[in-house]
Amino acid sequence: MKNVWIILLLVLSISLVSAQQKHAPAGFDLYQSDISHGKIDTIFYFSSTVEAKRSALVYLPPGFSPKKSYPVLYLLHGIGGDEYEWLKNGTPQIILDNLYAQGKLEPMLVVLPNGRAMKDDRANGNIMAADKIEAFATFQRDLLQDLIPYVEKNYPAKSGQINRALFGLSMGGGQALNFGLGNLDTFAWVGGFSSAPNTRMPEELIPNPQEVKDKLQLLWISCGDQDGLIQITNRTHDYLEKHQVPHVFYIEPGGHDFNVWKNDLYLVSQLLFKNSDQDHQ
Repeated sequence: MKNVWIILLLVLSISLVSAQQKHAPAGFDLYQSDISHGKIDTIFYFSSTVEAKRSALVYLPPGFSPKKSYPVLYLLHGIGGDEYEWLKNGTPQIILDNLYAQGKLEPMLVVLPNGRAMKDDRANGNIMAADKIEAFATFQRDLLQDLIPYVEKNYPAKSGQINRALFGLSMGGGQALNFGLGNLDTFAWVGGFSSAPNTRMPEELIPNPQEVKDKLQLLWISCGDQDGLIQITNRTHDYLEKHQVPHVFYIEPGGHDFNVWKNDLYLVSQLLFKNSDQDHQ
C-alpha cells in the first residue's frame, strides 16, 4: 500500500473515525479581506456528448501563474443545482482562500461543472424528470471526453491520473463514486459527500477491490448522522471494510445540507495531491 494511505489512515483513524467530531474551526467559511484571494473563471466548452456549448466555473488559487502547472479537483453539485450551486451555497472560494492563507493546501485548480449533461441543463421544472436524471449519468462521458480535455488544453493543468480528483455532494457524490471508481486510470482521489441513491450498489461500484487498493490515493465517503440517505454511505463503507479497501469513513453531525458539505470540503481539500508517488506534467 502506498505511503499516503499509511499516513492518511493513521491521522484520520484518530481525528475522524474514532472521535467523529472533527470540524472546521469557527470562521473557516467567512471572507477575510486581509489575505490573498483566488479568482473564478467562467468557461464555455463544446460538448460532443451533448452536441452543444456548455459552461463551467474554474477556481484559480491565490498566486495563480500560467507558468506553473496544477492538479485539478472536479467538484460536483446536487440534483437541484448547477455549476453555481457550490459557489452560491458552499463558498468554496472562501474556504479555500482561507486554507491557502494558512499554508494548508497544495495549489490546485477547482472545476465546478454542470453535472446535468443535456441541452437544457438548467435546474428548472421537474428536476426529477427521467430525462434529467439520465443526464446525470450521461455526464460521465461529457466529463471524460469533453470537459477534462478542454481544461487540460486551456489551463496549465497537470495531466495523468495522480493529478485528478473527483468529489461531489448528494447526486454529485453518487456521480463522483460511480465515475471515479469506474475510471481508476483517470482519477486517483475520489469521494462522495452524502451520496444519493444514484450511487451504484457496492458490488457493481467496486467489482475488483484489489484494483482500488492498487490505484487510488484516497477514497472518502462521508455523511451527516441525521441524513435520511445515510444508508447509502453505510452500505458502501460496509463493503469496503469487508474487502479491506482503505478508505475514510466519516459520519459527522448534521443533515443533508451545506453545513455538512462545507465541512467535508474543508477536510478533504487538505488531503489532496499530497505525498503522491509520481508527478505527471
